[in-house]
Amino acid sequence: MTECGSDHCLTCSDEAVPMRVRDVRPDAVAICDDGSEVMTDLLGPIAPGDVILVHAGTALSRLAERPEGVLP
Repeated sequence: MTECGSDHCLTCSDEAVPMRVRDVRPDAVAICDDGSEVMTDLLGPIAPGDVILVHAGTALSRLAERPEGVLP
């Protein structure tokens, strides 16, 4: 499987959105800073403060560093 290396979905070329995780529920759903609920099954364990790339309500990748100017 190829890992996401940019801010675009490898399957459909749609743009993924970076979001910061505020809370994680036991059912592998992250609550992000904007209140969005995101499925995180593809990532494994995540924690509040992690920044993830989200497409269609699913986290595709965890970002190692915050892209400049994207999130506070």
